[in-house]
Amino acid sequence: MTPTDALRNKLRRLLDEKIPADGTESDTRFLDDEIDDLFQEADSIYAAAAAGWTEKAGMYQREMVGLEETSTGQERYKLTSLKDRVEYALKMAKTYGEMARPGSYMFGVEKPEVL
Repeated sequence: MTPTDALRNKLRRLLDEKIPADGTESDTRFLDDEIDDLFQEADSIYAAAAAGWTEKAGMYQREMVGLEETSTGQERYKLTSLKDRVEYALKMAKTYGEMARPGSYMFGVEKPEVL
């Protein structure tokens, strides 16, 4: 696929990687060149999203460095576990991968019950 600004923005939304207000692409996990690479290797935006979520699963490992809980004085903060974050990212990759298959849809159709 040939990336455009509109497609880049949509893929960033699908990856939950929108550029913050007054921010730049470097405030996200994917630079524009990396977003473009996802498009170059995919035949649909959903295939690009599946690949992006798979990459994010790997990024979580590097970002969290085993940190799941921290405390300062009386305050204690528990973060989402690495396992949960990776499982979520891979679930999103699977969802978008299924959407990328030809003829797939987000919803199903059932035969009506005939009286």
